Amino acid sequence: MTACEYANVIIDISHEKVDRPFQYRVPESLRSSIDIGDPVYVPFGRGNTRRKGYVISFTDEADWDPAKIKEIEGIVKDNISAQDISIRLAAWMKHHYGSTMIAALRTVLPSSKKQNRQVHKYVSLRLPLREATEYYYECVRKKQSARERIIKELLDNPEDRIPYELITGKLGVTSATLKALSDKGIIKIESEEYYRNPIAASSDRYGKKTLSDEQQAVVSSFSKDYDEGKRDTYLIHGITGSGKTEVYIALIDDVIRRGKQAIVLIPEIALTYQTLMRFYRHFGDRVSVVNSSMSPGEKFDQMERARTGDIDIIIGPRSALFTPFSNLGIIIIDEEHETTYKSETMPKYHARETAIELARLVPDGASVVLGSATPSLDSYYKARNGRYKLFELNKRLTGGTLPMVEIADLREELRKGNRSIFSIRLQELIEDRLSRKEQVMLFINRRGYAGFVSCRACGHVFKCPHCDVALSEHRGGRLVCHYCGYEEPAKKICPKCGSKFVSSFRAGTQQIEDEVKKFWPEAKVLRMDADTTRTKGSYEKILSAFANKEADVLVGTQMIVKGHDFPDVTLVGILAADMSLYASDYRASERTFQLLTQAAGRAGRGEKPGNVIIQSYQPEHYSIITASKQDYKAFYEEEIAYRDILRYPPISHMMCVQVQSSDEERGMKFANRLRALMEQQKIRNAVFIGPAFASVGKINDVYRIAVYVKLDDYEMLVELKDVLEKFVRELNDAGKIRDVSVQFDFDPVNGY
Repeated sequence: MTACEYANVIIDISHEKVDRPFQYRVPESLRSSIDIGDPVYVPFGRGNTRRKGYVISFTDEADWDPAKIKEIEGIVKDNISAQDISIRLAAWMKHHYGSTMIAALRTVLPSSKKQNRQVHKYVSLRLPLREATEYYYECVRKKQSARERIIKELLDNPEDRIPYELITGKLGVTSATLKALSDKGIIKIESEEYYRNPIAASSDRYGKKTLSDEQQAVVSSFSKDYDEGKRDTYLIHGITGSGKTEVYIALIDDVIRRGKQAIVLIPEIALTYQTLMRFYRHFGDRVSVVNSSMSPGEKFDQMERARTGDIDIIIGPRSALFTPFSNLGIIIIDEEHETTYKSETMPKYHARETAIELARLVPDGASVVLGSATPSLDSYYKARNGRYKLFELNKRLTGGTLPMVEIADLREELRKGNRSIFSIRLQELIEDRLSRKEQVMLFINRRGYAGFVSCRACGHVFKCPHCDVALSEHRGGRLVCHYCGYEEPAKKICPKCGSKFVSSFRAGTQQIEDEVKKFWPEAKVLRMDADTTRTKGSYEKILSAFANKEADVLVGTQMIVKGHDFPDVTLVGILAADMSLYASDYRASERTFQLLTQAAGRAGRGEKPGNVIIQSYQPEHYSIITASKQDYKAFYEEEIAYRDILRYPPISHMMCVQVQSSDEERGMKFANRLRALMEQQKIRNAVFIGPAFASVGKINDVYRIAVYVKLDDYEMLVELKDVLEKFVRELNDAGKIRDVSVQFDFDPVNGY
């Protein structure tokens, strides 16, 4: 509802034109029911043609002569389209994530910029056979060899349409010759438009797989709920190799049979050919994919195929959530714990929360299925509290038993005089696997690395005394907390054990690859990191080469541990397991546990048993111990206790207010001003932290300063955001601030 007199309405709903609204008067009769995102009927143009538009904002100020502003005719109540749902979803995102409506619309609306359609061309005979034969002999007589070749080919295949490219390529006939024959009425050239399909479906279709009892229980429970009209959010917690993908396929099958459509979200890093083909071989050409490596034309075609009903299933990363299906029935989010599901640009939405809202907006409702071997604490907390329905898959179907995991204490290695990257035990096992012609994966945990400093002798890490996160190393000999701004001078002597071995860990994949070649010159080594996967197709090329046993050892960052099945990998070495443990992030322990568990799950997925070596300076840390046992529940209980004490999500809600400015002093002053304004609201139990520089305090000469707010009541956080937005907007309108922008980041959104 609104008390404002005017509404800004967009008529031409396209990705490129959402910033061109038209102003209309809101009649008194609609002010109690109209809202942002609503589809409305309005008179448009000189003839006052009735057009459908969408409300994107309200105002009390007329942009031109009020007497000339037309009135909204009514709210559209029936025939809700996929586009209507997208607009309403954009309005929800604007409200919950502190974005502008235009930015939200550009996020949810697929680009409608017309792309050149692909065309297949075919050539066939136009003349009757007798006349065509006479013309052929005339070409032979005149030694018109090109025309002779094409006419002979068409006479040999009189009923067929021959592909144009085959004639110009294999027969060596030019386009000019074909045009001349067409102009004379001898041949016919036909053109047919087609959609680009990024992956051709294999003709080797899999039959329906027999599910295990655990898997079938999930599918049966879901199907029963669907039959009863229940559209819930489900969390499938399945250990690595427990067959979550087969469950997803069975759930999609169930929904597709009901005439519905499906969206499957998979992190870009795990969106491999191997993964996609499991869906393609089951569903054929009714499934398609979108990803960042596709051309604009390919992406446009997939959205068109979805809009026209040419496909029923779309697979892709976060952006695939906004596929314009008209009859959506299920949204599946695989590896739901992945951080890539959170947008880093405005609006800073999370795919999980947005998917649940999208499912709610669909006319008949849709179900949301989350899956992971290491669920996010947010999701598992909600499942334990009954907000999501929880399923457990505890039996490994790929490779039998879980691998044997050992922890190597790097402090002890140093005492023994081993200063190499590889522990003595890992060296022994690599030797053994190479001698047996089995494969090895070496994973360097660099995720969240932010220059933390530790003692190599005892493992002590320099942490903030106020925030329980690692201090980050900065120039000028400073250690800084990126939550509250606490600083202390860097130390060269460990305060715990007195050792001089105090430094930040800086090993990279290139160094590890060189060390492998030095230790084992006969080993064939592949490396997968940001440098080796920059070109299109390089990611798949490396994985394919390793799968084909063209290498003995694969060295890489987190991209090598995401859902790949290599049956000959019997050893995984996790180097510097605790590098992510001390990132400046309250989720550091959670991220570390997830990465280590996922990495360990790559070993022993075939018939041969697997081994995992976790190398750590903090072998007693609960995230290392529980990951070595693949014991998610034990980790959860330990971590949720810490979150409870410190009031971090999911126990409490948190909002980050980020101020950006090219002037450091101006940005800091404005951040302090915003904190003071929030404190003036006198909200009970609110906790304010900062302002302090963000973990990356400066990008492209723009300073980034953060103020954090913790609060149990999520709606109060949104109200605080609204107060700040109004304050900043009024200052902007009055021209009282310059070179300052403000963004909001919620963690997590309540109720989702």
